[in-house]
Amino acid sequence: MKILFVGDIVGRPGRDALKNHLGHILESRRIDLCIANAENSAAGNGITPRLCEELLGLNIDVLTSGNHIFDKREVLPYFDQEPRLLRPANYPPSAPGRGLLASQTRNGVPYAVINLQGRVFMPAIDCPFRTCEALLASLSPEVKLIFIDFHAEATAEKQAMGWYFDGRVSAIVGTHTHVPTADEQILPGGTAYISDSGMTGPHDSVIGVSKDIILPKFISQMPARFETATDDVRINAVEIVVNPETGRAASIERFCMKVHDN
Repeated sequence: MKILFVGDIVGRPGRDALKNHLGHILESRRIDLCIANAENSAAGNGITPRLCEELLGLNIDVLTSGNHIFDKREVLPYFDQEPRLLRPANYPPSAPGRGLLASQTRNGVPYAVINLQGRVFMPAIDCPFRTCEALLASLSPEVKLIFIDFHAEATAEKQAMGWYFDGRVSAIVGTHTHVPTADEQILPGGTAYISDSGMTGPHDSVIGVSKDIILPKFISQMPARFETATDDVRINAVEIVVNPETGRAASIERFCMKVHDN
């Protein structure tokens, strides 16, 4: 069984890249389950109900997120309508939305997607390790395929998550930094792991933001209104092959498609 995870979608350039190319990628690679991190899909910060529906309409099965998920207030009531849009599960229970989706693939394979957020150099929220333990305990034993999007800053925290849950989940893929890492591997217990899948969006930028804006900010430290860059658009993703009967991963492969370079 093949899973495609699409790295952080940044603004219109990222959305357009998927609109124009994701269908072919899913078909040519014979993907069974497509997951994407969409917390930056609305002009680089947050997501709206309209954009959520647009992305789900591209045959993305689950949308994960992170610390920017609540940036657009219009999405708050939408969580009750769309269970395929996740927020990190370790936000307090009073926060809108949920961080777990248990469902079935189109060919009837049970799966679960868990969305978690790190705490190192990030907002202080509940423990992702304890939260994940509780969510795993809540799943039916028939669910063998379990995917985690761990939205975190520190690679040490991400690696710790990988080692801690090795053998208990199928894959742990890191998001948030927008920079793909070269440490994809199958851990000893059969869990596919990578520290960061990278971003889907403009790479002639500083993690998606226009260089003309962000470089002066680094020099002057003056406030600046961020704008999404437009050039050198790439789709960054990882493809993971999982045995649906055991939940163990057989392979993990980085994927990068350069869409255009103006």
